[in-house]
Amino acid sequence: MSVYYTLCFLAAMAITIAFVNQYIMKIQTTIAITSGALAISVFMLILGKTTWPGLQEHAVEVIKTIDFGSFLLQGILGFLLFAGGLGINLPALKSQKWEISILVIFGVLISTLVVAGGLWLLGYVAAIPIPFIYCLLFGTLISPTDPIAVLAIVKKLGAPEQISIQIEGESLFNDGIGLVAFLTIFAVAFNGNEASFGSVLTLFTHEAVGGIIFGALLGLMCHIMISATDDGSMELLMTLCVPTAGFAMANVLGVSGALAMVVAGIIIGNWTRYTGFSDQSQKYLDHFWHLLDEFLNALLFLLIGLAMLLVQFHWQAWILVLLSVPLVLAGRFLSVALPYTGFRRVRSYNKYSVRILTWGGLRGGLSLAMALSIPAGVKLGSDGQVDLRDLILMMTYAIVLFSIIVQGMTITPMINKAKAAEKAGFPIE
Repeated sequence: MSVYYTLCFLAAMAITIAFVNQYIMKIQTTIAITSGALAISVFMLILGKTTWPGLQEHAVEVIKTIDFGSFLLQGILGFLLFAGGLGINLPALKSQKWEISILVIFGVLISTLVVAGGLWLLGYVAAIPIPFIYCLLFGTLISPTDPIAVLAIVKKLGAPEQISIQIEGESLFNDGIGLVAFLTIFAVAFNGNEASFGSVLTLFTHEAVGGIIFGALLGLMCHIMISATDDGSMELLMTLCVPTAGFAMANVLGVSGALAMVVAGIIIGNWTRYTGFSDQSQKYLDHFWHLLDEFLNALLFLLIGLAMLLVQFHWQAWILVLLSVPLVLAGRFLSVALPYTGFRRVRSYNKYSVRILTWGGLRGGLSLAMALSIPAGVKLGSDGQVDLRDLILMMTYAIVLFSIIVQGMTITPMINKAKAAEKAGFPIE
């Protein structure tokens, strides 16, 4: 079966789960799709071990034909981040620029170091010592919050604007920082490269700063072309060129396509929307990208649930898998709480800000895609009983599922309390 046919059937499966969810579970759609796909994965594993030998292997081969990492990182990521950028309110983003910048840069750094240090210690507790460089690798891939998961789940719950813009802005920008850190540690761990301040700075400048500049130029060019036509269909087609050809060009140039899409989306959503589109075209723009965003999110979260079939489980590593969830939550809490001790000296915030930013810092497909890119063959433990790639993939998958299903389903009361506190006139801590 071709990749196209596989995606067609998977898309139909995702939409079917979403349809059934309206009448049975009635929970947030992306959570329902992930849960449904996870249940399907478990069912196939049970059938493969009992009455239908070979089912698991066949399902794994089908999922592998899609290549989850490439499908996300080099494909639909551009569409999802561009759609997220279109919905960002630039004046509100500017009002929180320092908070977002600090959370993006220092927050990721704090979380990475906490997670890496904790995993290094836990490795000895579980009798599976892990070299610190690999602990750093895991810290860099799991610390950035996933913008797709955050926008798909948290944004739709209507958190107070101050909290909402912080968590949206942070998630949209910190994946670029996290990816640069991951690539740097990856090169040191597997390619034998030496990590120097100069090499890290060069890579960061080329990837992150280059992506922002390229995104600004792309958004400006698209703005000029859209402003030069009154054809509504042509205007929408031009926006499609950004996450397709624009995203591909960013990858060819070696700059961050993720950051480029966010910047281009913010420009078109906050400038071109009001000066280049007619009132009717503005409605078409919102409806078109909302529908495309919903469709691709449904497909992505289905693949996250089915990714369980790709995980090789080792019973020796279960203690690390179980402890990785509270470890990452602790790293997230410190990465938010420490900057907030400084924030509160100059500005007042909702008293639930730290709790919502901690519990709403969801992980998703981006972390899984990075974990899947780690090469197999590095053995851990005294007898080499656990493969590094399998261990990191197990921990990442456990954290992603906990993040989407548990955190995603339980954050609503917290957000409702924040909104109630703001309405009651007690918005600050």
